[in-house]
Amino acid sequence: MTIASHPPRRPKRLREASLSDAPSLLLGRIRGLSSSRLVWLACVPVALFGLGVFNLTAHAAELPELTPAFLANNFFLFICAVLVIFMNAGFAMVEAGLCRQKNAVNILFKNLLVFAVAVSAYWFIGYKLMYNADWVIPGWFKFGGLFFDPTVTPEMVTEGKLVPSVDFLFQAAFAGTAATIVSGLVAERIKFAEFVVFSLLLVGIVYPILGSWQWNFPDDAGAGGGWLSTLGFIDFAGSTIVHSVGAWAGIVGAALLGPRIGKFVGGKPQAIPGHNLAIATLGCLILWIGWYGFNPGSWLSLAPEVPYIAVTTTLGAAGGGIAATLTSQLPGMGPDKRPGKPDLTMTINGILAGLVGVTAGCDGFSMPAAWVVGFFAGVIVVFSVAFIDAIKIDDPVGAFSVHGSCGVWATLAVGLFNTDKGLFTGHGFSQLGIQFVGVISYAVAAVVASLILWSIIGAVFGGLRVTEEEEIIGLDIGEHGMEAYPDFAPSAK
Repeated sequence: MTIASHPPRRPKRLREASLSDAPSLLLGRIRGLSSSRLVWLACVPVALFGLGVFNLTAHAAELPELTPAFLANNFFLFICAVLVIFMNAGFAMVEAGLCRQKNAVNILFKNLLVFAVAVSAYWFIGYKLMYNADWVIPGWFKFGGLFFDPTVTPEMVTEGKLVPSVDFLFQAAFAGTAATIVSGLVAERIKFAEFVVFSLLLVGIVYPILGSWQWNFPDDAGAGGGWLSTLGFIDFAGSTIVHSVGAWAGIVGAALLGPRIGKFVGGKPQAIPGHNLAIATLGCLILWIGWYGFNPGSWLSLAPEVPYIAVTTTLGAAGGGIAATLTSQLPGMGPDKRPGKPDLTMTINGILAGLVGVTAGCDGFSMPAAWVVGFFAGVIVVFSVAFIDAIKIDDPVGAFSVHGSCGVWATLAVGLFNTDKGLFTGHGFSQLGIQFVGVISYAVAAVVASLILWSIIGAVFGGLRVTEEEEIIGLDIGEHGMEAYPDFAPSAK
């Protein structure tokens, strides 16, 4: 018995379609689309994902067999990048919790959008300026077009190197952190659009140029590196390049904006309590966890040094939290300026200060040194908060004290405690002097560049600060027309 053959039947329903047929069939049905069929729009991302897989398969055919080192290193850095990106949630929680209820939406909005803006700017030009371009002024300035080449080469596979895409993702997460630090310093009184424009320029231009000074390392012949890298400056994971640069940019903005209404009365600083310390505490813990991507990931491969860096990072945070808790109980340092009153906000900032404190040298500190460096960072942050108040600059969440003051301390601490080059480990003053040059250079460059950008933005947009009326009712209503807690009675306090 012979069965007549028939041509393959073209599916008439999306649920019957193959991956290759689904896109054309879906497009053919668009005109007659009804609400009951909207669920099948899900096929679009599925189909596009399939096309992406096929594309990767085609490229994979041109590559050698993937080595364990290649897979491990790239997967490790991808996880670290995700952890650093998740730190944006921590920054948002800390800033929102330490500020007032009436500004919560504005703060959350800034922290969410600033990362989208930062990634876009860094992808468009920043990454190329910082790494994958030619020196225009050797050691100082790079340029070579826009975007970056994501091509994976056989050499990357055989040598276990990072693919450009995962390296970009990790570096973009760092760039976004610098912009997020600015948000805390200018909180509760800056115009939303002006802040976004500044973040775009900071991450797209200023941060990459400054970062290229250090994180472009010389080749084996000692050529081609950034001028600070060639000099021997050490900033392993960015205490200065990321944290201090963001802090210097932010404090210039805070100084130009002026203090919040009610912050200084009769020349004396007044406490303006945050509205939700539970959220702030959660944010601190999220940041602590995210730092395991920030510091260990900066080794850029899954190596034996990674667990050690994770431990020194932890010890720095622990020392900072303990020191800030104790220091906040000194006379004039507690929440009501009386001794014996530990301040939770200072403990939060102390932990973050300890993390910043070990970031520059976590790969080269002994474990006892990491704890000591973190401990001193915890002391510094408390006194720095008082100093910033004394010079009448309003820093609502203590961002400059955490990232600026402790970023400077962290970078200098490398010259003191580094196992192979530190003064206290028997290697003289040479590295400490180099660290000092780096600190001053980044401070001057970041302040000058930020002053120029803030001034231009203020002139173009008619000022940086919201109106007095908007500040009193809150930026949630004034800037966004919504409230974070609509079921609660609004308060202007």
